[in-house]
Amino acid sequence: MMSTNVVRVQRGTFLKEIARLLTEHRISAVPVVDDDDRPVGVVSEADLLRKQLGLTALLPAVRQESDHRSKTEATTAEGLMTSPAVVAYPDWTIVEAGWLMQARSVKRLPVVDDSGRLAGVISRSDLLQVFLRRDRAIQEEVLEGVLTRTLGLSPSAITVDVSDGHVMLSGLVERRSVIPAAVRLCRGVDGVVEVSQRLQYDVDDSTGGS
Repeated sequence: MMSTNVVRVQRGTFLKEIARLLTEHRISAVPVVDDDDRPVGVVSEADLLRKQLGLTALLPAVRQESDHRSKTEATTAEGLMTSPAVVAYPDWTIVEAGWLMQARSVKRLPVVDDSGRLAGVISRSDLLQVFLRRDRAIQEEVLEGVLTRTLGLSPSAITVDVSDGHVMLSGLVERRSVIPAAVRLCRGVDGVVEVSQRLQYDVDDSTGGS
C-alpha cells in the first residue's frame, strides 16, 4: 500500500525548495534523510506555514541538534524539521499505520526497511484506497493467496466470509498451530480491517496439547 517513489530532501535543503516540492508533487510533507538515506525528520506544509506566519511557538517541542536555534530563523530543513521522524515498517497492517497517524496527528509516514533506510511513504489517501478495496477481492486473496498457496490448506475445507473488510474464517484444519498463523497473515492483506475465526482442528500440536 505504500508509495515507493519517494520525494525526500537533505538536511541542507532550503525551505523555498521544500515548498516547491510540496506544491509540485501535491504532498503535505517530505522526509528529511541523512547521507545514508535514513529519515532524521520531517518537514510539513504546516511547519512552513507556521514559520511564514511567525507561529513557531505552536510547533511541538522536539529534541534535536538545532534546539538552540529559533525556528523562525530557519532557512533549511534541518532548522525546521520535526525530529525524530515518526516512521512505519513494511510489514505493518493498515490498522497499525492508521493508528499511528491518528495518534501522532500526521498525514504521511515514512516507511523504513530493516536497516532504517527510507523504503517508501504511506499517506492517508493510500490508506483510504486500501479501505475501498472490494470484499470479493479480499476474499480471493485470503483464500487463494494466504490459505491455499502460503499455508497449503485445502480451499474446500475453509470458508472465508468478508463483510466491509471484516474477515471470518471457519472450517477445519489439521493442526491447531496453523490457526494463529492464518489469522496473522490474513491481517496483513490489503483492505482487511479485522480477522475473526471459528476454525476447528484435528490435532492439538500446541505446547502442552494432548
